[in-house]
Amino acid sequence: MGAMAEQVYSFFMPKISLLGNGAVKEIGQQAKVLGGTKALIVTDIGLVKLGMVDTVKGYLEEAGIQVAVFDGSEPNPTYLNVRHCLKSWQSNVCDLLITFGGGSSHDCGKGMGIMATNGGDIRDWAGIDTLKTGLPPYISINTTAGTGSEMTRFAVVTNTDTHVKMIFADARLTADVAINDPALMVGLPPAMTAATGMDALTHAVEAYVTTLISNPITDACAIQAITIIGKWLRKAVANGADMEARDAMAYAEYLAGMAFNSAGLGIVHSMAHQPGSLLGKPHGVCNAICLPVVCEFNLMANAEKYAKVAEFLGEDITGLSVMEAAEKAVASIRKLSQDIGIPSGLAEIGVTEKDIPVMAENALKDVCTLFNPRTVRLEDIVALYNQAM
Repeated sequence: MGAMAEQVYSFFMPKISLLGNGAVKEIGQQAKVLGGTKALIVTDIGLVKLGMVDTVKGYLEEAGIQVAVFDGSEPNPTYLNVRHCLKSWQSNVCDLLITFGGGSSHDCGKGMGIMATNGGDIRDWAGIDTLKTGLPPYISINTTAGTGSEMTRFAVVTNTDTHVKMIFADARLTADVAINDPALMVGLPPAMTAATGMDALTHAVEAYVTTLISNPITDACAIQAITIIGKWLRKAVANGADMEARDAMAYAEYLAGMAFNSAGLGIVHSMAHQPGSLLGKPHGVCNAICLPVVCEFNLMANAEKYAKVAEFLGEDITGLSVMEAAEKAVASIRKLSQDIGIPSGLAEIGVTEKDIPVMAENALKDVCTLFNPRTVRLEDIVALYNQAM
């Protein structure tokens, strides 16, 4: 047996993660431990109207922490959005960052945190490991079982000049404390539950089949996430008040985040980022539509792992060849999307043929493309977009 080539793998996590029903009640104590005196809650207007922000504010104030709220977080946040958030942070003289919501609130808050401590313009810091210093003390509270943004080292902010999603990847973007309380997810509407659940599945499947930096630790997280989603996502969509299903999906989302946070993603994300930044389409829906199309394209690069995906999703692959089993994974993902009401293609959500050339160019340059198991050229991405229409 030849000597193994040197290869070092990294694994990134928040310092503390609080999971389970009632976890959010511990936020006051965690804020004190981090030395916070005045918190800025970065959230969206919807969560304010639902009264959920007041609940969190109450827990913080009980612990003696002053609270200011920035409720202007937008879906697919832009650098202008992040700049408004920074004004709120500075004018309120805050020393503790709390992001509360789905991926957009976390992205907006992380983007703001970059500028609060590193200075300059957010556009100066796009890329991998570019930051000079860490964020302010930071607690994230997640309200959707999807993006993984509450526990990852990534942030995504749209550059409105170029209509491209800028990706920030740095261990210093990871929250000090990440909170996943299924009680906060009960009010999520079925369509949103479906989209965010498919986002989590995409994270798990892409992280599992990436070639460069996946390893037994990230594989273990991905396998568990795929298995739980296959079993529980339909139930969470069917009945949002099913606490067992909500809790299962909160764990699945977190495990999928643990997988891709260290193993990377692939061209499903490269493709899904484009309708999001160009046309403002929902990220989870774009992922769900592109996932089976890309899996089909990637099968030949890692058929063994796709065959296992079919098994984790509950398919019987007894007696099938590896390739037949792998094809069953694609069919199983399509069926899951169909059952939970995901739109049938990009055309249905308003993407047009004329959008494809620009989207394909940008997708090829997206950082996620690096980790795709099969080498991809521009014409491949154009063909995949056409299939996803």
